[in-house]
Amino acid sequence: MRAASSFTILRRAVATACALTLLASLTACGDSDEDATQKINGDIHAVAGKTYGAVDSVNGAIHIDDNAAVASATTVNGDIHVGAHASAGPVKTVNGEITLASGAHVTGSITSVNGELKLHEGADVAKGLTNVNGEITVTSAHVAGGIRTVNGDILLSGTTHVEGGIVVEKPTGAGLFNGKPPRVVIGPGVTVDGDLRFERPVTLYVSDKATIGPVSGATAVQFTGDTPPAG
Repeated sequence: MRAASSFTILRRAVATACALTLLASLTACGDSDEDATQKINGDIHAVAGKTYGAVDSVNGAIHIDDNAAVASATTVNGDIHVGAHASAGPVKTVNGEITLASGAHVTGSITSVNGELKLHEGADVAKGLTNVNGEITVTSAHVAGGIRTVNGDILLSGTTHVEGGIVVEKPTGAGLFNGKPPRVVIGPGVTVDGDLRFERPVTLYVSDKATIGPVSGATAVQFTGDTPPAG
């Protein structure tokens, strides 16, 4: 099955924002509760060692402590941090960065329209990473379901293993176009199973010690050592 296009990502983001705004209007009275898991304006903190259901905010960050668990984490405007060895279902924001600390486990997908995605050592994602704008950095982590972006740079390093390939989509509107081609770096020790498909110009660097699937739409520049040439 083909992964969602950038248009579909944006459409889903709008739907998410509308749904959360409606939810917030129904739960406004709970905004002063420090333990609230649904807020209009304000950050949410999932405490270490506790288990939560859905955690939702409209304008606020979500911080999931080490060893905490949430069924899902969704915000419209705000960053989401998943702590070391914490677990979550789908993790979504419209405008914000998503970070997984060492050993964090996400059983769903990770999605941000405008925001960086960062996975640290031992992190695991079951259903893919997707954004439109923002760098994607994966360090010695596992991603099933592939990686998809429109304008984001992609940096894979360490023992990272990506299942499901990589897609960089062609922008579908002037508002989505970033004139600089995305920079994709696949470092030594990285494995990417599946196709690497590029629907727009990119700068692709692949280590001579990386393992990748078929490449279409770009010419890989092979490099030796830990990092590719600057540029």
